[in-house]
Amino acid sequence: MTNMIKDPLLSVIITACTMDRFADICSLLYSIKSQTYHDIEVMFIAEGSQELYQKVKEYGEKLTFNEFKAVYREEKLGLGGARNLGSKMVEGEIIAFVDDDVVLFPDWAEEMVKSYQDEMVIGVTGAALPLWRDKKLDWLPEEFYWLISCTAYTQWNSAVEARSLWGGNMSFRKEAFEKAGSFLSTLGYHAPMAEDLELSLRVKKITGKKLIYNPAVKVRHSVYAYRINLKYVAARAHHIGVSRHLLRTTYLKNTATFDLEKKVMRGIVNILLSIPRLLIINPGVARNKLLITCTILLYAGIGYVFPGKNLQAIQEIEKSSIA
Repeated sequence: MTNMIKDPLLSVIITACTMDRFADICSLLYSIKSQTYHDIEVMFIAEGSQELYQKVKEYGEKLTFNEFKAVYREEKLGLGGARNLGSKMVEGEIIAFVDDDVVLFPDWAEEMVKSYQDEMVIGVTGAALPLWRDKKLDWLPEEFYWLISCTAYTQWNSAVEARSLWGGNMSFRKEAFEKAGSFLSTLGYHAPMAEDLELSLRVKKITGKKLIYNPAVKVRHSVYAYRINLKYVAARAHHIGVSRHLLRTTYLKNTATFDLEKKVMRGIVNILLSIPRLLIINPGVARNKLLITCTILLYAGIGYVFPGKNLQAIQEIEKSSIA
């Protein structure tokens, strides 16, 4: 049984704040227009860039979507805040969020909607494949694809129940926001915890329903050189360390499993064991893998053991729990 109507409206929300992403956004919009499923509403929110708003609005209108809306906000709302704004303005029974630098596979929307045939599914996430913008980057081991927001490291080849959804390719039933509230605007990419992770766990806790990963819900995610810069890797690893500490010390601790982290650690061990042989075959790649592995271990460990006070974030997370 299902509580979904036939061909439900799927609302897709995109947010951006810089003209640097304009070409990526155009590619994304074109991929939405090319979907095999057509009952789609598109909402674009531009923060702080009037030029971006105007250009995306013009391009979106040229594509003649069934429903396309563009909204401009002078103030920077942040990713969570902008997505909250969008979720209040759309009409869809399913509300999807995608990053501004992804491209959707043609059957993405069709597979997303099919994933909700089970009424106990409250949220869906899917696969993200790398779209290398620099072929010199493709030496990165799949075990570290979480650094580039891609999913091969999960080794999930069939639909499974997921701990949380990934913000670059995810959707919720509207019911999730009605019962569990919105993204916490104090969280995000530069905060102690990702807002998509916190909301996912809160939605599961409050609704008692499940989140699923469906590998057929596929996007390609642009990978630029900065993603493998050691400074970026260190910051990303530190963020993960702090985040996992909070998962073990806030009300979220009873809702989160750490299976993926264990899988990543096993992968790291395998990488370290392979480096001596790789030094003979390809010393340049061996050096890169060793540097990135050591950086991840060091900064993730520092983040986990010394997460800092982060009192405001912790208080916000605690307050979001509904007893």
